[in-house]
Amino acid sequence: MDKKRNELLEVTFELALDIVQYCELLEEKKKFVIARQLLKAGTSVGANAQESQGAESRADFVHKLKIAYKESEETEYWLRLCEFSKNYPSPPQTIKNKLESSKKLLGKIIGSAKRNQL
Repeated sequence: MDKKRNELLEVTFELALDIVQYCELLEEKKKFVIARQLLKAGTSVGANAQESQGAESRADFVHKLKIAYKESEETEYWLRLCEFSKNYPSPPQTIKNKLESSKKLLGKIIGSAKRNQL
């Protein structure tokens, strides 16, 4: 059985993989507190997007995607903190690009689902 391609799930999964790799680098540099915060938020984006696929209703679907969007906002905060903090390795541009793509997709899907809900 061939599953239909889901761009949101693909991008958020790739984001999570990149976040894991970057957090391992942070931990090597002994930046444990921010590494843990970033790991939780950054992997939660994709986890909530995945969870939305089994939503019980359109409202539940939108709610789960809104949580994913909020987690992407938190992820952006931790990445910016790393970027501008002294003695922290800068986050790779690929993470920033995938995060931005995720946020745009989430925004479009949420907006479309809400419009169709009315």
